[in-house]
Amino acid sequence: MKEGPTTVALAIALILSAPLRGQETKPVPKDSMRVHLPGCSKGYAFTVGRPAAEEALSASLPEGTHLRMNGKKELMAQIKAREGSMIEITGLMKKGQYEQGIAVGAGVRIGPGSNSPGGRPSSPVNDQIGIDVEGWRQIAGRCPAR
Repeated sequence: MKEGPTTVALAIALILSAPLRGQETKPVPKDSMRVHLPGCSKGYAFTVGRPAAEEALSASLPEGTHLRMNGKKELMAQIKAREGSMIEITGLMKKGQYEQGIAVGAGVRIGPGSNSPGGRPSSPVNDQIGIDVEGWRQIAGRCPAR
C-alpha cells in the first residue's frame, strides 16, 4: 500500500498534538475557582505579594495573605527551589474560602471571633486558606527578607 502526502501529514499532526492533549487544564469544580496569584513561597506556605502594574489578579486576596499550598511532589519541589524569588502560582481555591463573615459595606466584613467552643482561639492550621497548585511561573521581583 502506497501512502500519500496527506496520510503522512496527518500522521505527523497526530504525533505532534499528542503532548498537547496531556497539558490541557482540568475543569474547575462548581464550588471552586482558578486563581493566578503573585507572591513568595517558603516550604508549603505561600504569601500573596503585590501584583505588577500590568498584571491583573484573578482573586481579590490582599497582599500578605498566607496560603497553604497542596500539589504534586515534583511541582512542590520546583516551587521550593525558587524560594526567595517572586513567582506566580496558578491553582484551585474553594469559592468564598477567604471571605468569611457578612459583607456590610465596601471592603468591610463582620465575622466570628472564634470557631472553637469556650471562646478559645481556633487553630491556625484549621483557619488557613488552601490552594491546590496546578502550576507556577517566575515573575520579576524579589521577595522581602524575613
